[in-house]
Amino acid sequence: MKKILLLLLLACSFRLSAVWPESMLDPQIPTPAQTAGFAMGEWHWRHDQIQLYFERLAAQSPRVILQEIGYSHERRPLLQLVISSEHNLARLDSIRQQNLAQSQGQALAADAPVVIWLGYGVHGNEPSAAHAAVALAYYLAAAKEQEVQQWLDEAVILIQPSLNPDGHDRFSHWVNMHRGRTPVADPQHREHVEPWPNGRPNHYWFDLNRDWLLLQHPESQARIAEYHRWLPQVLADFHEMGTNSTYFFQPGIPSRNYPLTPERNFELTRTLAEFHAASLDQAKELYYTEESFDDFYIGKGSTYPDVTGAIGILYEQASSRGHAQESIHGVLTFEHTIRNQLLTSLSTIRGAVEYRTELLRYQQDFFRLGQTEARQESFRGYMLTESEDKSRLHALLRLLRQHQIEVYPLARDWQDGQYSYKAGESYYVPLQQPQYRLLKGAFSTRRNFPDNTFYDVSSWTLPYAYNIEFRRVQRDPGRTLASEPWVEVIQAVVAPEAGAYAYAFSWQDQRAPLLLQTILAAGIKVKMAQADFTAITSDGPQSFIAGSVLIPAGLQQQPDWFARLQAAQQRFALPVAAIQTGLTPQGSDLGSFRFVPVQLPEVLLIAGPGMNSTEAGELWYNLERLAGISPSMVEPERFSRIDLSRYSHIVLPDGNYQAWNSAEQEHLKRWLNNGGILWGQKRALSWLVQHDVLQAQLWQPAEMNRMISHQGLRYGDQEALAARQRIAGAIFEAELDPTHPLTFGLPRERLPVFKNSTLLLQPSSAPFVNVALYSEQPHLAGYTAPEFVPRIAQSAVLLAHNHGRGRVIAMTDNPVFRGYFKGSSRLLVNAMYLGHAFNARGQAEDEE
Repeated sequence: MKKILLLLLLACSFRLSAVWPESMLDPQIPTPAQTAGFAMGEWHWRHDQIQLYFERLAAQSPRVILQEIGYSHERRPLLQLVISSEHNLARLDSIRQQNLAQSQGQALAADAPVVIWLGYGVHGNEPSAAHAAVALAYYLAAAKEQEVQQWLDEAVILIQPSLNPDGHDRFSHWVNMHRGRTPVADPQHREHVEPWPNGRPNHYWFDLNRDWLLLQHPESQARIAEYHRWLPQVLADFHEMGTNSTYFFQPGIPSRNYPLTPERNFELTRTLAEFHAASLDQAKELYYTEESFDDFYIGKGSTYPDVTGAIGILYEQASSRGHAQESIHGVLTFEHTIRNQLLTSLSTIRGAVEYRTELLRYQQDFFRLGQTEARQESFRGYMLTESEDKSRLHALLRLLRQHQIEVYPLARDWQDGQYSYKAGESYYVPLQQPQYRLLKGAFSTRRNFPDNTFYDVSSWTLPYAYNIEFRRVQRDPGRTLASEPWVEVIQAVVAPEAGAYAYAFSWQDQRAPLLLQTILAAGIKVKMAQADFTAITSDGPQSFIAGSVLIPAGLQQQPDWFARLQAAQQRFALPVAAIQTGLTPQGSDLGSFRFVPVQLPEVLLIAGPGMNSTEAGELWYNLERLAGISPSMVEPERFSRIDLSRYSHIVLPDGNYQAWNSAEQEHLKRWLNNGGILWGQKRALSWLVQHDVLQAQLWQPAEMNRMISHQGLRYGDQEALAARQRIAGAIFEAELDPTHPLTFGLPRERLPVFKNSTLLLQPSSAPFVNVALYSEQPHLAGYTAPEFVPRIAQSAVLLAHNHGRGRVIAMTDNPVFRGYFKGSSRLLVNAMYLGHAFNARGQAEDEE
């Protein structure tokens, strides 16, 4: 052990004055320093430098294969280095297939390698992880130690050096540009204070370590596809934490483990922890376990494996956040942080190889026992139903398929008790399948937990997020099911005939806003229906509901407008009806004032220091993906100086607006009075109410906190009290006004919304202002203190009212949480296109 540690530190060219015995390392393998031109820890590597080094390793070492498994948003390659013995690499795909077969019950082969997944750098500003991957790759490729050869014979090691290359490079550029000849360890030095947004998130400012279940980004989609191609037995997830910390590895807090994770998983985690402890003991490093970090949210990197058959392990190294930084333990250097991550990378391999057979058997038992538990459940599966919005439904089905969860369409209508399910609208998700635990976790509606303290969210119910109706069913639909699982098939749509009086399409499909944005950008004149109507089409009478998009031929001014309409329709594959006359059998005729013009939105998003970068990124991402709008983004400190006249909409994300003074107030109010549409959410509402922009009252978090009794508490109860006083992430039910334009396109009057704030809107006493209120029994899933629920039930979800010629729309929740709340996101999208379609005074008459 001592010899390996010494060789490791020397071979990786850390800045240590020593020479390693050449006989123990292959001189043909390039060292990191030879490629980069500097010692490990002296500068931060860019992603392209990591790629170049891995390419050289793969070219020089018969132990190494380099793969590109995908691309980031900024088109940086997502790299995977496969390291094993030459014999194993020669039959790599055979090993992979054997590994999958073993997990599903095939007899374990005596020589089956253990598959070890080492994931680094999912947070771009936690750089020791990615650099440890470089050092580890060199050592495994070059070392001639007998123990290393045993590892390569008995393991396939998958190294993903940078799961977030866009964030990695954002951070590397920052710290390198501020490095002097001698690193400055002062924590106040500019190098250690990143700008907004920092390097933690990806291109759209999302935390990719929260995206394992949600799969909203290409980095995550590529990662999960590769994970399920291999089904590793061990997954190591390397991170950094605060500078004044030491080193953490799991197990975490025992009472905060996800309940569907088998106990044997925790036993094996504790067994592997002994290897990490031995390695750090040898290096005289401080470390701890079981006192922080839960293992609950199944959408992060160390917990997703636990419910899919692997042992997921979280590692957290105190961060130098640059090249060197003062800490309570002395100066912490970047070099030192890399070394520690390297030590636990090695201990992970060592422990996994030693317990290879136990890990392989555990995974096999995981799936076998899962099938037994599924058979013992009181229900057989879930039925998903959506009649109108096939795009939103298919988005959920596609997500489940990416997680290897099979869904079966109904081939014939089926009756289950009082509920009827129609073929073409309903899909059955059986519990009896290999990913039983992941499926049950993804559909969980649990509200009570033994330990109510959560490091992350306490609920994530996928059908609620996608606003898809779902129910447990007590029996299998049997012969009414299709014989094969659902597979997405892109169906062509018939192009509308030329020469019609007008054209129309429904607003209910998730792709409808994208089609609308495209034709508006093409200069096509559009109106939207404010009420239901029936029109005479080329196929006979057809009913259209409120929100339907109307394209009157007589308003069009461009000679090629119809060709543009056809091209857009084919791109988004939505039916467009050809209407033959403006006279309607039912509802308003097409020239009625009940059809309001729609303008191309020009959106300004406030994004910069003081704003919640995660929520600003979620707004940016969803405006692009669901509305087709790429907003202009301006820092809050520039707001009072910019020309607002070019923008139809301003979006205020969660953030601190207290630095805005009278100049910003007047600038915003003038723009609103001239017809602007303002969307504000969460903490932005406090500023809007304070300065009489939003006519509403709030229940502030401090008021909510006082609802939790402090009587009889001891000093040691502080954490438990804080847990009760926050909503860590729960799902609630909203009741919509279905006649309000801002709710058009939503399929039902009840809508699940995600809440992670105790800021609440009081309902307005003015008529027509309350667009959505919480239902009488609003709590759907996740933990919320019982004292809060009655107050939430008295609160408003969404208010909207006039302000001069403009409109103010306010929501205390985030409708686009983590990009996957596709149902509630329609509220934001509607604000972009229907923001002027309503008329409601902000105060009741007797209040004026």
